[in-house]
This record gives sequence, structure tokens and C-alpha cells, in this order.
Amino acid sequence: MKAIVVSKHGGPEVLEWRDHEVGNPGPGEVRIRQEAVGLNFIDVYFRTGLYPAPQGLPLVPGNEGAGVVTAVGEGVSLFKEGDRIAYAGPIGAYAQERVIEATKIVKVPNDIALDVAASMMLKGMTAEYLLRRTYDVKPGDTILYHAAAGGVGLIVGQWAKALGATVIGTVGSSEKAELASANGYDHVINYRTEDFVERVREITGGKGADVVYDSVGKDTFPGSLDCLRPRGLWASFGQSSGPIEPFNIGILSQKGSLYATRPTLFTYIATRPELEASANALFDVVSRGVVKIDINQRYPLAEAAQAHSDLEGRKTTGTTVLLP
Repeated sequence: MKAIVVSKHGGPEVLEWRDHEVGNPGPGEVRIRQEAVGLNFIDVYFRTGLYPAPQGLPLVPGNEGAGVVTAVGEGVSLFKEGDRIAYAGPIGAYAQERVIEATKIVKVPNDIALDVAASMMLKGMTAEYLLRRTYDVKPGDTILYHAAAGGVGLIVGQWAKALGATVIGTVGSSEKAELASANGYDHVINYRTEDFVERVREITGGKGADVVYDSVGKDTFPGSLDCLRPRGLWASFGQSSGPIEPFNIGILSQKGSLYATRPTLFTYIATRPELEASANALFDVVSRGVVKIDINQRYPLAEAAQAHSDLEGRKTTGTTVLLP
């Protein structure tokens, strides 16, 4: 079996395609043959060492995939050989096969292809918790989402529009603006040519947005706070442009008694019932056509370094899969 292995932190070049041993599943575990692996910015964070790997180095990166169960360990009753499954969770996805805890995977409905499932689990469940639990988006709300043409962004745009919100997004090119507009965004701001704070104020008639979803980090702070209405919520859930410098919490009072949160998906799907509820909500909107998942890039898993380079260079849009 082969996998991508990281032996030292660094750039995309540290992603090595090499032989990797996969054992038999132990109690409570299953072994899966992976059909596709999702690419996410969190993979970059683990590769560079920004996020410490749970088991240290060497590391097989990746938190998202889908495939077929090939072996079942002792005590596993929810799954059997041949089941179509997907997951977003335990690191180690960049591999042809892997062993994983049975409690961390979910069955994929027959009407959803496995490559689509692999591309959407982490992004889609992120969209679910942001829109339904971090802030419960309701008809009439106005949301601002940074990086609207990204994987999570395209799902958020469609889902939030279906919830009845006015959806504003920021992008970095006219091509990405067109893509965002086709995926639920009512207003798209090109931050390279426009001041996004001024445009949000203009769009909302000076009121500001109810919530700002910010996975960009350094480049959008503190501008994101200036886009909010009084007592609005800033949800910072990533830092693709770099980490936000430490700041005085008093800025939240100065800019309107604002709320701030730094959520992660894995806290929101920490229990089996939460995982199943989030996954089922995602499967539901995809199966009904409320949210359409387009895989815009496909790379051989062996070429993960090129995929990372393109992701960091903002050359990708929507979802990307790596194919073992």
C-alpha cells in the first residue's frame, strides 16, 4: 500500500509518495479501501506544523475521504464489509487504504457518489455547523462569507440562500466572482478592486451583517469586525492568509458589543449523535439538490504536492479530490 508521508514540516515538497504499512483493524476499527480523498486547507496547516499532528512525525496527512469497508474489527456492529462510507475526522486520509475508528465514519446514501462524498464531508459539515449551530441563519438575516469561491464557500452560498438569507461574499478575481454568483451569493465583492468594508455597509444600508464567517484570517482582520451590526457575530474558523495577531478584546466593545468565536468542526462532531446529525443534514440538502457539489479539480494522490501548491496559490476553486 502507498501513502503520502510527511517526515518533516515544510512546503509541498515534503509530501512523499511511498510505501506505507496498514495493519488489520483492531477492536472498534474498520479497514477501508479509499476511492477518493478530499483536499482541505487544514492539510496545509498540518504539513507546515502550524497545527501539531496528534501522533507527531512521520505523518500521513488528510482529514477527509470516502471508500469501501474491506475488514471489520471486533465489536463493530454498525458496519460490514462492502459498506460505502465517508468521514471527516481522524488524520491519515492521504493513503490508498487505512484503518479508522468505526465511530468516526458514516454510511453514504446510494444516490451520492463516493468521490462527491469524499469532496464534501469536511467542507459540508463545516457549512452545516456554521449556518445552523454557530449562528442559526434565518430568513431575513444577512451574512458575509470570505473566500466565497472556495470549497466551503460554494456550499455556504447555496445553503444560506435556501435558508432565506441575503448572502454576501468576497473573492479575489472576476472569475471567482462569477462562480460565487452562480452558487447563491446575492452580492460578490472583489477585494482586490473594492473595499469590502465599504461595500458591505453600502449593501446593508449602513446596518452591517448579522454574522461574518472568516477563514482568511490576517488579511481580513479587523475589517471583518467593521462589517458587523451591533452585537453581531464574527466567526473566525481559519487563517489561509496567516494567523491573526493577538488583539485587545476591548476592540469588540468599541466596534459594537460584538461576539467572537473560534470554532472547529471536530468540536461540533465530537459525539456520535452530533456526527450523524451533521452528516445527515448535509446528505439531505445534497440529495434534494438544494446544494450541488462540483468537483472542480482532480489530482492523482501521488501528486499531492502539486495540489497543495495550487491550493496555497489560490488557483483552485470549490472542491478538490485526490485519487488513490
